[in-house]
Amino acid sequence: MLKNIFKILAVFIIGMVGGIFAEQIFWPYFIERPLFYKYNLEPQPIYLTERKTVILHENVALQDAVEKVEKAVVAVKSKTLEGKALKGGGLVVTTDGLIITLAELVPRGSDFYFYVDEKWPSYQILKRKNNLALVKVGEEKLQTCGFADLKKTKLGERVFLVGFDFSTTTPQKVVNQGIIKSFRENAIQTNIFEKATMAGSPLFDIEGKVVGLCTVDEEGQISAIPITTIRHFIGL
Repeated sequence: MLKNIFKILAVFIIGMVGGIFAEQIFWPYFIERPLFYKYNLEPQPIYLTERKTVILHENVALQDAVEKVEKAVVAVKSKTLEGKALKGGGLVVTTDGLIITLAELVPRGSDFYFYVDEKWPSYQILKRKNNLALVKVGEEKLQTCGFADLKKTKLGERVFLVGFDFSTTTPQKVVNQGIIKSFRENAIQTNIFEKATMAGSPLFDIEGKVVGLCTVDEEGQISAIPITTIRHFIGL
């Protein structure tokens, strides 16, 4: 019995030593011989390439930004002494009812109407200067938006405006988007073209921060009075 155990151990030890010899000495020696090259017996390297797919959901980002700011956008309607109808937009700048719009939309002696948070509240025109007008409406706890830092705003940056369609009895919000085309001394020019009724509508960056207040030229191109100018006028 003991003799058989020694035989088994001997076979095991010889097999282990043979395996080590073959792996470390015998096989590496013969794998380098010319005969073995054509059979390509050397293990092939395995290359792993890590791939990451990043999907930018731009439409979702725009939708989220619109939902974030839309309640802060105001519709403005005026009727001048000559009977001319003026229509445009504005922006809530404080929760207690301060609104900024274009002075051209609220000329002196006209009848004014401000559509704020789905209501037509009472109002008071506080001041007008350089085509800006500050209005106080009789509503509180209104939604406001943050202001963009124009020092960090770049050419080609994506922007959007929120305005109103006045073709129905109750103004309906509309959205348009584009990019910043150029910076001028007192204006931010975009590549957006719109109706004249988009005058006064706020222009936002993709984060929902106010870049400026829209003006519309004769060709329909949208520019914006910079938020820096607006803040100085308001005193914020």
